[in-house]
Amino acid sequence: MKKQPLRIALLTGLYAPFLTGVSIAVHQRVRWLLQQGHEVFLIHPEFNDKYPKNVGSRPMAGLEELRVFPKFSSYAFPSQPLMLYKSLPQPMHNRYWSDTELLEKYQPDIVVVEEAPQLRGCYSLFLQGYGRPIGTEYAKRTGTPIISVFHTDIVAYIRYYLGDVIFNLFRPILPTLVKQMSDAYDVNYFSSREQLKKYQSLNSQRSEYLPYQGIDCEKFHPQNIIYNPIPDDDRPTLLFVGRITPEKNVTQLLDAFPLIAAKIPNVHLVIVGSGPADEEVKRRAQKFKSGVTIWGESHGKELLGWFARADIFVNPSVTENFCTTTNEALASGTPVVAVYAPSTREQVFPGVNGLLAEPNDTEDLAEKVIAILENPAFKEELTRQARPSILDFDWSACSQKFEDKLYEVVQASNRVEVKAA
Repeated sequence: MKKQPLRIALLTGLYAPFLTGVSIAVHQRVRWLLQQGHEVFLIHPEFNDKYPKNVGSRPMAGLEELRVFPKFSSYAFPSQPLMLYKSLPQPMHNRYWSDTELLEKYQPDIVVVEEAPQLRGCYSLFLQGYGRPIGTEYAKRTGTPIISVFHTDIVAYIRYYLGDVIFNLFRPILPTLVKQMSDAYDVNYFSSREQLKKYQSLNSQRSEYLPYQGIDCEKFHPQNIIYNPIPDDDRPTLLFVGRITPEKNVTQLLDAFPLIAAKIPNVHLVIVGSGPADEEVKRRAQKFKSGVTIWGESHGKELLGWFARADIFVNPSVTENFCTTTNEALASGTPVVAVYAPSTREQVFPGVNGLLAEPNDTEDLAEKVIAILENPAFKEELTRQARPSILDFDWSACSQKFEDKLYEVVQASNRVEVKAA
């Protein structure tokens, strides 16, 4: 029994060539929906000459890959660089463009808003950015169902950047803000059960768990060791892949490195990625000479090789929401050492596929890495169980659950009669 295809308008604040886990996830989701025969109108931030030139030269899958689908269309809304992070976009204020007009012309069966707080301008504290809940004016006027897809733990980001003292002063108004942001949508989906609980406690409205955040388990595989970027280097390798930003806690890896090297003298730390903290990380890494490699961005087969090559993937960030790179490492057969955060406990199972350390505890992070590297039998067991532990989050399975939810929401609104083919 085949269901009637849907007309889906999908709005996102992040998409290629802006490199983030959200951008990659949105692209995979749109491509999969098109492959199932749905019609998709993707509304995404434009890339312009205000951004660093290297952003536009990244070899990322994007619009060109989707244009082969006859049911695909897109619109690039005006954007400008995000304050303090010029490589990421912030939507221009709504006086420059109208999501309502776009949706009126397209007339979708359902509206999907990826990363709604960012589209509203929350990442820049409303000093720049779109300004109002995107898509909701049209949805309310027409009765069209509208959902939001939650990616970033914005409360954790606020706490990280404001610090505990200021955050505690700010905390009493958080439930009001979270309620306001979530109340605009028919359903708000969270990819982590723990994050869902956290935001429900902050008054998030009509919120549900949905494991939509998958990865391509055929692409990320232990066999990618054939693409090993350092084939003549047999040192035990620790790997970090991600944006080089303060909230990712990359500097904590550099603080932990000498503690690890004291016990594992030939250990090698490789940091893959780029971001506003590049210069600080490079400066601090210089004192370790060849023990730490700042690789920069990596793409394609080389990146697949890094994930498969690493002995341990280390993720010290306390702000992650079901981290994509953690899953990519596990699918590549690489055990993970991460810190306790709401979603990491749903990805890393101590003694099964890795270990968890206390947040912001450099010594504990180092001890967890050492515990694996000093015990070859333990490391081998973690490696054996890494890939099986994440196979339930293969992209096809997660996408099917997402599609099922779209039909469920549309049927509940009586917008489309779902018929057998």
